[in-house]
Amino acid sequence: MIKKSIACSVLFASLFLMGGAPEQKADTVLRHGRIYTMDAPRSWAESIAIQGERIHYIGDDPGVVEWIGPQTQVIELSGKFVLPSFIDSHVHPLSAGIDMGRLDFDAMTTKEQILKATADHAASHPDEKWILGSNWQLPVFPQANPKKEWLDEIVPERPVLMTSADGHSVWVNSKALELAGITKSTPDPEGGRIERNENGEPSGTLRESATDLVYKVAPEPTPEERFRGLQNALKKMNALGITGFQDASVGPEALKTYLETDKGGFLTARVTAAQYADPEKPVEQIADLKSLRASHQGKRLHATAVKIFVDGVIEANTAAMLNPYVDTKTPGELLWKPEKLNEFVKNLDREGFQVHFHAIGDWAVRAALNSVEEARKVNGFRDSRPIFSHIEVIDPAEIKRFGPLGAIPCFQPLWAWEDEYIKDLTIPKLSRERARWIYPIRSVMSTGATMALGSDWSVSSVNPLDGIEVAVRRQGINVKEDGPAFIPEERISLHTALAAYTIGSAYANFWEKETGSLEKGKSADLIVLSQNLFEIAPSEINETTVTMTILEGKIIHQ
Repeated sequence: MIKKSIACSVLFASLFLMGGAPEQKADTVLRHGRIYTMDAPRSWAESIAIQGERIHYIGDDPGVVEWIGPQTQVIELSGKFVLPSFIDSHVHPLSAGIDMGRLDFDAMTTKEQILKATADHAASHPDEKWILGSNWQLPVFPQANPKKEWLDEIVPERPVLMTSADGHSVWVNSKALELAGITKSTPDPEGGRIERNENGEPSGTLRESATDLVYKVAPEPTPEERFRGLQNALKKMNALGITGFQDASVGPEALKTYLETDKGGFLTARVTAAQYADPEKPVEQIADLKSLRASHQGKRLHATAVKIFVDGVIEANTAAMLNPYVDTKTPGELLWKPEKLNEFVKNLDREGFQVHFHAIGDWAVRAALNSVEEARKVNGFRDSRPIFSHIEVIDPAEIKRFGPLGAIPCFQPLWAWEDEYIKDLTIPKLSRERARWIYPIRSVMSTGATMALGSDWSVSSVNPLDGIEVAVRRQGINVKEDGPAFIPEERISLHTALAAYTIGSAYANFWEKETGSLEKGKSADLIVLSQNLFEIAPSEINETTVTMTILEGKIIHQ
C-alpha cells in the first residue's frame, strides 16, 4: 500500500510539472488578460488557472481551456492588466488603523485648520479625558516646532497629545506636560530632546525618546480599538492591492492583536512583525524577543524580525549625519552607540532574527552597515536579509556595500521628490551638494542589491501606485507637467519599481518561494488593475485603481 501511494504521488507530481491534462478542474480561471508574471525572465501571460490556494496553470488563452469545468468561476479580464499583489516592506498598519478613528490632521496645511479641528473635536467629545490626534505635518510650523500655548487657548483643562506625521515628535499642551512631570528642570532623556522656549521652559514639542515621557501617562488603545483599527487598515490595504507587509515596529500588545486576528481568520495579508528593540536593554531583551517570536506564529503571522531605530529624522535635526547640520552645527546623534549596536546585531543574527533598521542619516546608515559586517565576521554569512529602511542620505562610499552584505535597501519612494519637507526642512540643513545623495534609489539598485519598497504609512500614503509613480518620475503625484525632476539621475524604470514592490519585497520577507510572482505552484496572490501601467503616461500611474485583489485564491477585494 505504501509503495502504491508513493507511485501515485510521483505520477501526479509528474503530470503537474509537465503541465499534463488536469484530473481536477480549476476553481477559478482568469483569462484574456495582460499578465505581467514577475518571474525571472519577466514574462507575460494571458490566463491563470487557480485550484485551491495555488496557481496550477499560467500561460496563453488556449492552454487554459482544459482547466475550465462546470463549477469553475471564469473571470473575463477583457485585456485588463494583472500583476502579483503588492507587498509593503515597511508600514505601520495597526497604529495607522487606530489613527483612522481619531482626530487626524493629515490633510491640513495650516495652523488654523489644525487648531479649529482640535477645538471642534474637544467640544463634541466632552467625556474624553485626553484629546488625542495624529499626523500633523512638520512644515506647517516654523522649525517644525508647534507651541503648547496654542493648545492651551482652546483646551486648557484636559491633556492634549498630538503625534506628528513622521512619528518622531509629539505636540502637547501644558496639562499634558504637567501630568508627565516635564518641567524646566527636566533633563533631555538619552536619545531625545525637549524643545524649550527662550526661558528654558518646555515649549510643547518633544522629540524621539522624549515622547515616551508623555506616552507613559497617556491612555493606551483598548483591545477593541486595536482589533477594529487593524481591520480598518487591512480593508484599506487590500483595496490597494496589498496582501503582504512587514509591520516595522510592534510591541507585545500589537503582537497579541495580530495573533488573535490570524487565529480568527481575519488576517487578510501575510505579516512579518518586527518587534521593537529597546536601546536601554540591548542584551537582556533578547530572551523576551525569542519568547514572543515562538508564541506569536500563525498561518500568516511571523514575529521573526526586530526593529532598531538607529537615529531620528533630518527635519528635527535628530538624524545622525557624518557632517554637522548647517543650522545647528551639530551632527545629530546615534540612538545606539556603535559598540552597543554591533553587539546587539551580532546576537540577533546568531539567534536567527532578521534585523530591520531605521536609518535616515548617512552616519546612521554607515553604523548599521558596520554592525551587519561585524556580525558576518563573527557568525559567518547567514541568509538573514537585514532590511535598511528610509536610508534618506547615503554617503557614496557606502552605496556599494549593500549587495555584498546581503542587505536589503528599502526605500519609501513617495518621499523622493522636492516637496515641502525636502525643500524647506531638509536641503537647508544639508546644503545642495550633500542633498545630491537624498534617496539615491537608482545608484543603490545599480549595484545589484535586491531592493524592496514600502510606504511607512501612516507617515505617508499607503498606496503603492503613489510611490511607484514618484520612483519613476521623481516628481510629486499631483505634478502633471513634465517639469524638472528631483535628482533625475536617480529615477528608476517602471519594471524595477514593480519588481521591488512585488518579488523584491517577497524576498525581503523570505516569501519568494511562496509569492511575489505569478508562477505555477505558487500561491495565487494577484491583482487586477484598471489600466495597463506600461501603456499610460507615468504621471497617470497613481490614477490607476485596483479592481480586484486575490489572496491564496480567494477574492478579498472587488
